[in-house]
Amino acid sequence: MWFKNLSVFRLTETFTLAPEELEQKLESLSFRPCGPHEEFTFGWTSPLGKTGQQFAHSANGFMMLCGKKEEKVLPAAVVNEMVQEKVFEKEEQQGRKLSRKERTEIKDELTFDLLPKAFTFSRKIYAYIDPKGGWLIVDSASAKSAEDLLSLLRKSLGSLPAVPLNTLEKPATTMTQWLLDNKAPDDVTIEDECELRSPEEAGGIIRCKRHDLALPEIKNHLDTGKEVIKLAVSWADRISFIIDENLSIKRLRFLDLIQDQIADIETGDEAAQFDVDFSIMSAELANFLPRLIDLFGGENKA
Repeated sequence: MWFKNLSVFRLTETFTLAPEELEQKLESLSFRPCGPHEEFTFGWTSPLGKTGQQFAHSANGFMMLCGKKEEKVLPAAVVNEMVQEKVFEKEEQQGRKLSRKERTEIKDELTFDLLPKAFTFSRKIYAYIDPKGGWLIVDSASAKSAEDLLSLLRKSLGSLPAVPLNTLEKPATTMTQWLLDNKAPDDVTIEDECELRSPEEAGGIIRCKRHDLALPEIKNHLDTGKEVIKLAVSWADRISFIIDENLSIKRLRFLDLIQDQIADIETGDEAAQFDVDFSIMSAELANFLPRLIDLFGGENKA
């Protein structure tokens, strides 16, 4: 299980639950399919999928979790068309225009009738807890999805003091300086992709892909006041990723040094391979996250 995105939360209090205790608390909100008139359900499932039973999978002191969300699919265009037909029919019968409240009631009634017949789709959101480092890491490119999983975890545990990672220096300011100076820290390599934004409200955005970011045209944009809000980099020849102004990491890839390490380990089954992947990934990120904080001036704990 290799994460492709990182939404990083700092645990502001020591996480003291043992895997067995965490398991019991997650079990109370285990996943179940949608009922006939439910638009969605969200609960815990085994990170190992069908081959696993535990909701909290532990390896080397790290604990992997998996939230599963099932949603009903009701195409908005179809619902709106049916609402319009029903509204037209009633207005013809009653000889008057329906109020907004009446239109809303018609839409609610139609949605209620259609939900039992709707198709469903599901998706999983993985996360893991690093009690020693004090991290909750969610594999999500969406801030909302990450917050949804955090909310589910808080509901399961009763509380969980956790906040998004925050640094003393603004990531946009630091990344902008890297490009202005055409120089990053020794263990950071600037790649060929970035996104620039003008600081004023509703400012213009420029996206560059497969582009030499050391070219004068990039510096010209920075000289006019644009800031770097996304930047593709690699760290220590071990991982590559895109980092944004909120310290979210997307398109995370583990490079050859890590892949060679995995290839050297033979496993006998899917569960054993999961443990190997999880152990290597979590150990690698445990080394990387403190360095990430250092790159942006240290952690802001205020």
